[in-house]
Amino acid sequence: MTRTRWAVVIPALAGTLLATGTPAMAAPAEPALNSTGIPDRYAYQTLNWHTCTSDELSGQAPPAGAEGIVCATYLSPRDWSAPDQGIDVTIAVSRLKATGAATESTIVNPGGPGAPGRMFPTRLRNQTRLREHQDVVGFDPRGTGKSTNITCGGAVGTGKDLDPRDRSRENLKLILDATEYAADSCQVKSGDLGPFINTRQTVGDIDLLRVLLKRQKINWVGYSAGTWLGAHYAQEFPDRTGKFVLDSNTEFTTTWQKSFDWQPMGFERRWREDFLPWIAKYDSRYHFGTTAELARQTYEQVRYALTRNPVEVDGTKLSANALDSYISSQLYGKKYFPELADYLVNVRNLTQGTASAQQRTTLLEQVKAVTEAVGPQPLVVPSDYDDAYDASFWTIPCNEGPWYGNRNTAVRQSAELGPRYPLLGWGWLIQPCIFWKNKPEPLPVLDGRGVPPVLMVQSTHDPATPIEGAERAHRAFQGSRLITVTGEGDHGIYAGGNAAVDKVVEDFLVAGVVPQDQTLPGMPLPDPGA
Repeated sequence: MTRTRWAVVIPALAGTLLATGTPAMAAPAEPALNSTGIPDRYAYQTLNWHTCTSDELSGQAPPAGAEGIVCATYLSPRDWSAPDQGIDVTIAVSRLKATGAATESTIVNPGGPGAPGRMFPTRLRNQTRLREHQDVVGFDPRGTGKSTNITCGGAVGTGKDLDPRDRSRENLKLILDATEYAADSCQVKSGDLGPFINTRQTVGDIDLLRVLLKRQKINWVGYSAGTWLGAHYAQEFPDRTGKFVLDSNTEFTTTWQKSFDWQPMGFERRWREDFLPWIAKYDSRYHFGTTAELARQTYEQVRYALTRNPVEVDGTKLSANALDSYISSQLYGKKYFPELADYLVNVRNLTQGTASAQQRTTLLEQVKAVTEAVGPQPLVVPSDYDDAYDASFWTIPCNEGPWYGNRNTAVRQSAELGPRYPLLGWGWLIQPCIFWKNKPEPLPVLDGRGVPPVLMVQSTHDPATPIEGAERAHRAFQGSRLITVTGEGDHGIYAGGNAAVDKVVEDFLVAGVVPQDQTLPGMPLPDPGA
């Protein structure tokens, strides 16, 4: 559930070529490390570490403090249930080396599900205490990034400008048709690989990575859907589980459907209780409303104007749905509040015909950041198939565990959620998994039995992974500890600037100190004039 334009409503699927090329082989790994039945052709690979090129980091340059990040790839069986078939996928990994002698490895994951994470070790580059004796390792999960990809053929986002608040039968049918079309495209374009993009297979890839890193156990820092992945690994391999930190938790003890269903409430709470009071506090700067309710009414007026007359800025369409998507994308972190406020002001001025040339230019940049033109709506497939993350984000939840419902139940659920949580609730009829034809794998029982204590970190107003689900997972997962960060709504707390949280987490990660459940204060909202 990472911060992208598709992080709130499950995205699309993919289909793809299997990996080619074989990493260099080396002397056998230590036998004790490969006591899991992994075939020798996988367990005895060597990670050929080399300085990452910008292309290997998806065109990004590592930030200051992470210039020495190194990259490698390894082969993994496409199907861990039949690893001797000889059909491989490539997994792309990275490492930020310890500043001293490395005695442990901490694997980091940004969530998604399915988000590429090869660049993600750089988030921990300034955690000097952790890095003293721990390598920080990232990876692109199978299906996405520089690992073997899947694709939905660009179909995710089909119908994205259709307004789910328009409850006419014709409009609802168009939205559901577009969703079904995208779901079908994801499965067709994913081909034979698609059914193997799921948590169980990725857990196998991670355990193989542990062997190749020559570690008896691994540590873990997983954010958002990375908590789901970390909890599943810990339950599957408790004897190989070191110190696991689960930050901004999905309700990993239930199904994806039940976990996702809390998002409309979470985003509405963050919007109404954090952002709207904040923009009202600075009304002398933004002139958007002197109270939270007045600011909300201004938003509703702007949104209504876009339903009557969608705005085009230099050929880029700004619809009411795009407005909501941008708002939700900026609620993940308080540092985005000033940018979101500027955006809302610019949109208001544009709909009122009072936007300056600079405001139009700024708005265009913001709109393009979250809105990709895919041609006339609703049923058009663009030619660019580079949508591996969108594809993984849809495929993983749809491939595992039950997902109940049909067109009628999706319409009814969105009609129930919409009046209570209008920011996202009306759009909750966009459920690709109800159209999934591949039979999903059953989910294992996650109860924490036999698992070493895991440390959960959770803010009280997290929009994407609401605290209610985290608390239920905490109660259901034996031995877990929960750090509740009050007065906070950021999604992703550790290594985000909260020194008190960082100390508790690193006492655990570095010194092995297992804390008791406790609350810690969050960080203040930003001053836009600072």
